[in-house]
Amino acid sequence: MNGFTEHGLDEGAFGEKSSNIVQAFDYFPKAKPQFVTKTSGGGKWTVAMLLMSSMLIFSEFTRWWRGHETHTFAVEKGVGHNLQINLDIVIPMQCKDIHINVQDAAGDRILAGTMLKEEATNWNQWADIRGVHRLGTDSQGRMNTGEGYHEHEEGFGEEHVHDIVAAAGGKKKFAKTPRLRGGIRGGDSCRIFGSLGVNKVQGDFHITARGHGYQEFGEHLDHTAFNFSHIVSELSFGAFYPSLLNPLDRTVSTTPNHFHKFQYFLSVVPTVYSIDSSTPYASRTVFTNQYAVTEQSHIVGERAVPGIFFKYDIEPMLLTVEESRDSFLRFVVKIVNVFSGVLVAGHWGFTLTEWASGVWGRQRRRKSEGVLNGRGHENED
Repeated sequence: MNGFTEHGLDEGAFGEKSSNIVQAFDYFPKAKPQFVTKTSGGGKWTVAMLLMSSMLIFSEFTRWWRGHETHTFAVEKGVGHNLQINLDIVIPMQCKDIHINVQDAAGDRILAGTMLKEEATNWNQWADIRGVHRLGTDSQGRMNTGEGYHEHEEGFGEEHVHDIVAAAGGKKKFAKTPRLRGGIRGGDSCRIFGSLGVNKVQGDFHITARGHGYQEFGEHLDHTAFNFSHIVSELSFGAFYPSLLNPLDRTVSTTPNHFHKFQYFLSVVPTVYSIDSSTPYASRTVFTNQYAVTEQSHIVGERAVPGIFFKYDIEPMLLTVEESRDSFLRFVVKIVNVFSGVLVAGHWGFTLTEWASGVWGRQRRRKSEGVLNGRGHENED
């Protein structure tokens, strides 16, 4: 065949002998070991390809396991009439000297103080709690947080939908007020916490001093008792999920002035978090609200009303954040593509390096031969 038999040569001698039926039908026959040239470069490229494939496959597996998130804005369907506000705040004043009210755009006034719990506490039992922090300020000294709404950062570190859904399934009760210890006997501060229902319209949730802000005969409080420094442990809208962090959660704001006004401007967006059926969580949908907030505080005159004012506005949109995971078959196809791509790239890299090393070796041999020939001529002369 091809002239080999005429010279007494057997073409089968150049291939691996078929010892079984599988090798006999092998479409890609293997050469004998004595006809194969082993190179150190091939081994290095093999190790490099294995490492690169392992890294890329692990990255694909992590991405597949965590899933991907899609954000969708739409006009909220239906009309909601009620909204729940969850509050947990500590103010360094006596509970009897604090008034809490809600005034909304519909003209309704809600005596929030009758719906929320008030318990005496000491300021130093809350101010040193880990996690309490001050919010940052901009160049004008105004505090900003949550602008552009939360894309799962929730004010503290990145969170994904599965983290939010898992956190929402935990306990849904306010923590107990710590026992009084140290400080003023009977407590030097007041903790106000609980949930209250309001109309789902623009409103103003405010905390003022007794006898200020509303006409109340015989209830005027001495101005030296004013201190509207505060620690916000919880401020959220909708169902109470204490494990979900909002922009104002775990924040502290203090002032040495008696007549000081804190104003928070909140833009509330109804939000739905959902995950697909391939996740191991019992509850796969969470209906809640998130908000962006901007704060502005300043000293006011004695004719003005000092206090803490939360002005909230309900946006007419619905944000849907859905987490889904590709099918296992699609994941396998991606893995095959990754591995194949690494093999092709590795093959081209090995071929180019071998070609470059061969060219470089021939050039060096030519130079060395030229030097030797030149020395030989000099000796003959």
